Amino acid sequence: MIKTDILIIGAGPTGLFTVFEAGLLKLKCHLIDALAQPGGQCSEIYPKKPIYDIPGFPEVLAGDLTKNLLEQGKQFEPGFTLGERAETIEKQEDGSFIVTTNKGTKHHAPVVAIAGGLGSFEPRKPAIEGLENYEDKGVEYMIKDPEVYRNKRVVISGGGDSALDWSIFLADVASEVTLIHRRNEFRGALDSVEKVGELKLLGKINLITPAEVTGLHGDGKIEAVTVTKDGEESRIETDHFIPLFGLSPKLGPIGNWGLEIEKNAIKVDNSRNYQTNIDGIFAIGDVNTYPEKLKLILCGFHEATLMCQAAYRIINPGKKYVLKYTTVSGIDGFDGSRKEAPKAVVQSIQ
Repeated sequence: MIKTDILIIGAGPTGLFTVFEAGLLKLKCHLIDALAQPGGQCSEIYPKKPIYDIPGFPEVLAGDLTKNLLEQGKQFEPGFTLGERAETIEKQEDGSFIVTTNKGTKHHAPVVAIAGGLGSFEPRKPAIEGLENYEDKGVEYMIKDPEVYRNKRVVISGGGDSALDWSIFLADVASEVTLIHRRNEFRGALDSVEKVGELKLLGKINLITPAEVTGLHGDGKIEAVTVTKDGEESRIETDHFIPLFGLSPKLGPIGNWGLEIEKNAIKVDNSRNYQTNIDGIFAIGDVNTYPEKLKLILCGFHEATLMCQAAYRIINPGKKYVLKYTTVSGIDGFDGSRKEAPKAVVQSIQ
């Protein structure tokens, strides 16, 4: 049983910033995310795309924003359960909650903050007959441990940042990497497209465009794929087939938790603290809805800040919190670190 003060469902930007705001209140956080790494869409879908509306950053890459948020919250030692989806929630007699993931990991907390962005992400699967028969038997929709592909033959299908970035990365890991895309043009970052082109010339990536994987073969596990190009079929022997066509957001099991739902979003009280219709459960960021809601990262940051204040009152009933600016109070990390502004030097002039 993992115990924490605030259990955060979703490790996207809003969830990661919650760690910092909770830490200022001496509250510990643990995050659950179905993805294999923190950052949500910023890490998984568009890590190299610039964001222009983060205060203080005229331009910041989505992946760099994730890194900065992780660094900002590191001193408050958050815990992570990654690659697992929050499945069920049980309210205890004392008002706290036990959340269990699809892999059976249990978490106990007095406050639950749902920061799941647009919901749990389901991979977009290509329409290939028998695809489900090879899932986890050579067909993977996301890469959790690159070492799995060490000295293996890998076929990647897709034309976005994920397909490009993983093709580049695995070129130095796998024995053979083949990238297949149905168009000649790619939707990813220009430098990634250029890098794939360079690796193709060096013989480190086999690039096949415009083409599609239309068939899978193997006895118990994937052994080969059929590729259709210009109406002609060919067969490529492989150990792994990784279709990277993005992720489709769905509210998932959270939709069965008894929360008030409106158009696939969780209704909250925005006049106070973004609490749901269940005391102790909050929803912040893109996953919630209220009048005049804006699905912006900076709005999620604001919602996380007010939610943490409410969480403090639940966890510390009757105890008053006095707001202190970090420029005055400094920051004491749970790891023993301290950050504070330099003390003014007082001296006289003779």
